[in-house]
Amino acid sequence: MLFFRLTLESLRFALNALRTNLTRTVLSLLGVTVGIFAIITVFTLVDSLENKIKSSFAFLGTNVMRVDRFPFASGPQDYPWWKYFRRPAATFAEYKFLESKVKNAEGVTISASSTTTAQAGSNAFEGMALTGVAYTYQDVYEVALEEGRYFSEAEINASRNLAILGKKIANTLFPNQPPLGQEVKIKGMKFRVIGIFEEEGEGFLDLPSKDEACLIPYGAFTKMYYTGRNGLEPTIALKGKDEDVGLVALENELTGLLRAKRGLKPTQEENFALNKTEFIQNAIGSIFDVISVAGWVIGGFSILVGGFGIANIMFVSVRERTNIIGIQKSLGAKNYFILFQFLFEAIFLSLIGGGTGILLVFFLSFVPIGSLDLVLSFGNIILGIGVSSIIGVVAGIVPATLAARLDPVEAIRTA
Repeated sequence: MLFFRLTLESLRFALNALRTNLTRTVLSLLGVTVGIFAIITVFTLVDSLENKIKSSFAFLGTNVMRVDRFPFASGPQDYPWWKYFRRPAATFAEYKFLESKVKNAEGVTISASSTTTAQAGSNAFEGMALTGVAYTYQDVYEVALEEGRYFSEAEINASRNLAILGKKIANTLFPNQPPLGQEVKIKGMKFRVIGIFEEEGEGFLDLPSKDEACLIPYGAFTKMYYTGRNGLEPTIALKGKDEDVGLVALENELTGLLRAKRGLKPTQEENFALNKTEFIQNAIGSIFDVISVAGWVIGGFSILVGGFGIANIMFVSVRERTNIIGIQKSLGAKNYFILFQFLFEAIFLSLIGGGTGILLVFFLSFVPIGSLDLVLSFGNIILGIGVSSIIGVVAGIVPATLAARLDPVEAIRTA
């Protein structure tokens, strides 16, 4: 109990000292405030930008593996694109083979895409991302619908002329009427609208958005476009059962099945690439890790200046209150009481400065920056408070130790 009473007394002494020298306190806060503001602002920008870019790649799916000709992960200096270009494209027969054989996947699907124009009466939408899909597309990729429904298996197998439209397309083609049940003309063929995607909002970095997408049955797509070696290349995608370990098992199984299906001998190199969609997100994360280091460097200098400022103020405080320290020690005050008194003062200074910096970042998050939404995360708040506390301890430990070691007799004699 005595320890806690002395600790609270130390806190009161520290707070009184800060209030007594308010101008000096405010000036000493500026360095830490600017430093924490710089670091947390950079981290908030980096986190928000990283999340925005990763969400923009959501169309690739999560925990998904694709069968392609070109691999994602290869160094640009030794990328033998001419060898990959000669590889055969995935086929519908391979999709059916994998669908019946693979065991380590939650779903297997095939799709092919192109960009075209959709028309409805006198309205037209250019640049529509048209994708022909199998019934199992919904097992691999998320298909969030605001209205209507997904294709039935019978409709897919019969290659019915049905379509699911993005919100932006539906609003453009049918501005004054409900789109469900209406007809859309694509490359001269009429399609009936049976569903509308949930609105995603403004895209980022011009990446594909469901708002400008249209799904139709794969068979209907192949009536309009030639797919294969000399046409549009379809993509086979598989969703793993579990992350990491599940994808490894899926990759091993898929490699064996594809080699068997394509008749590759044991000595022959694979003529396909198995790409994990997480590779792109990991690559993005690596880039932002470097940017985060730059943020530490930028804010580090400001925090260093702030730390020196707090240390300087604490040395001045010790010198000004030397006589009081001597009186306290002569009345029985322990060394740790004096140590805590000055150490708490330094930590309070740093925490108030850091809290002010975090508060400024919070207000900054309300400022609109294009389509980027700034979000001050709880982790960054804890980081700012933690860094502020450490700066306070480091800046205050030396002057606090000197104060605690003062000889009471010599301290009392000090004018």
